[in-house]
Amino acid sequence: MDGKNSLPSVLGLDGIRNNFVFLGEAGSGKSEIAINFAQILARHGGRPVHFFDLDMTKPLFRSRDAGAELEQAGVTVHYQEQFMDAPTLVGGVSPMLRDENSLVVLDVGGDHIGARSIGGFAPQLNRPSTAVFYVINAYRPWSDTIEHIDGTLGKILGMSHVNLTQLSLVANPNNGPSTTLDEVVDGYHKTDSLVGEYLPLSFACAREELAGEAAKRLPIPVFPLRLALTYPWVN
Repeated sequence: MDGKNSLPSVLGLDGIRNNFVFLGEAGSGKSEIAINFAQILARHGGRPVHFFDLDMTKPLFRSRDAGAELEQAGVTVHYQEQFMDAPTLVGGVSPMLRDENSLVVLDVGGDHIGARSIGGFAPQLNRPSTAVFYVINAYRPWSDTIEHIDGTLGKILGMSHVNLTQLSLVANPNNGPSTTLDEVVDGYHKTDSLVGEYLPLSFACAREELAGEAAKRLPIPVFPLRLALTYPWVN
């Protein structure tokens, strides 16, 4: 599918962008999306791909936990080991953001505290060469009203210094491995009813086994996800 509404285009895979930032509350699924996105870049981007796990908090899942899988896909993974949970930022981000010969994915830690980690990179992040995605999961309690979404997003933009005009909204109506097709569709419509009046959703996400059917029922492109970060007892 070609054109401005095609999946490659809304993902920023248009040849113009080489930096890709994923923001969102902890639990929104942004790390899953960032991991899948980096793997697509490695397969089709034609340039070296660098993945930065900038989550300095201590959530249940971190994208670095999928580091071996990313490296196997040809992605170079960067993260900083935390000592006694001290919030230490990984180095090398700024030079890579300026490197036009590489593709860079930033998975930024949840909420406005995590977003502070990229505030110093704002000059690069607000350029046309960067795509910034804010992930909203309708099945998380902090995304159940427009007031909650607006409050959290406002704080994240304030800390990160990312311009609102740079932002693309992403619907990730995912409840984990047990998510049904109806939940994907209902979650998308709930998200759209909350934010669509203010900023349109660019694309929705669904597990790869549901994505094909979801694309038939949703009015926007659907990005298929293969879940990499799951509980160890879930097959």
